[in-house]
Amino acid sequence: MKLTRAQILEALGALSRGLAARGIQGEICLFGGTAMLLAFDARETTRDVDAVFEPPQLVREIAGNVARELGLPADWLNVGVKGFLSPKGDFIAENLPEFPKLRVTRPTTRYLLAMKCLASRVPGYDTDGDRTDILHPANELGIDAADQVLDIVAAYYPRERIPVKTQFFVREIMEEGSG
Repeated sequence: MKLTRAQILEALGALSRGLAARGIQGEICLFGGTAMLLAFDARETTRDVDAVFEPPQLVREIAGNVARELGLPADWLNVGVKGFLSPKGDFIAENLPEFPKLRVTRPTTRYLLAMKCLASRVPGYDTDGDRTDILHPANELGIDAADQVLDIVAAYYPRERIPVKTQFFVREIMEEGSG
């Protein structure tokens, strides 16, 4: 199941209401396709909502209730993005919806670009790949050269940890994107 903007907004609203019912203020940082969809309107759907959130146990519990209430997959809220977080990451609330009991943030455009490059997924059975999700923030930042993109990745992750596949993928799509 692919989630639309409307479904994500409805789910986040329900999450906020669930937090309000318990008198708790929550926080959620949106990553990946959800950030691309909500902040940049750069895609129409996403497979799930990649996020980190506080308080974790309560948000997970309420997210389960939201899934049942709205007919969403049980794993609509996914914390798998934790493996891509950088200690140098920076976050903003710009271009995101606001909810009474749920503060919503996302990575800056530069950090989101770096994360998408590190993932460097090619299109496959269950993914559209990261090509567009790399080109869009690069264009937003006015970047058209692979070396500039890779310098941004290196600002968040040690150069020696940037996989060779990422370097090839970025060079390939930046050449295609400017061609």
